[in-house]
Amino acid sequence: MQVNNPRLIISAASSKQWPNTTLGEVLLCGRSNVGKSSFINALVRRKSLAYVGKTPGKTRLLNFYNIDDKLILVDAPGYGYQKDKRSDYQHFGSLMDEYILNRNNLKLCILLLDIRRDLSNDDQMMIEYFAHHHLPYLVILTKSDKLAYSKQLERSRKITTLLDKSAETIIMFKADNEEIVKDTWDKILNYI
Repeated sequence: MQVNNPRLIISAASSKQWPNTTLGEVLLCGRSNVGKSSFINALVRRKSLAYVGKTPGKTRLLNFYNIDDKLILVDAPGYGYQKDKRSDYQHFGSLMDEYILNRNNLKLCILLLDIRRDLSNDDQMMIEYFAHHHLPYLVILTKSDKLAYSKQLERSRKITTLLDKSAETIIMFKADNEEIVKDTWDKILNYI
């Protein structure tokens, strides 16, 4: 998909700030420092639409990005890197519940996983949450460029087996690979 005019609509702390739109939405979830902002920037072919911080755990709100009035990408706060763990988990949980249970625009969830890391308890909880609420989701494996190709394949197979998902629902994402970016968009647009 050629993206011409992506833009941040709002960073919302609650449902009162959600954009009033009928566009389908794709929710991006993953642990802090998994590369959600870099993934968004790669999809839209912009270097700085989504802020890429040097310190993990900076996103605290739901960031709504309008993609050419065709769909909205919703960047959720990362989990797993909370300094005040209890209050941050409560905030994350209530923010996600409010969005997932009440937002009719939600068409797809994307769980981003660092290909170099094993699934955390938080990753597993997100997958169970998606299943419990019957939400369709794709898995994007990030940071594959940091591994040799043979190691990428090994890790991808391991994660696919652990998740018990078909290979079509797991994408080993590479920002500089046009074919993979196009395939990712095709899969996203199938749900919109």
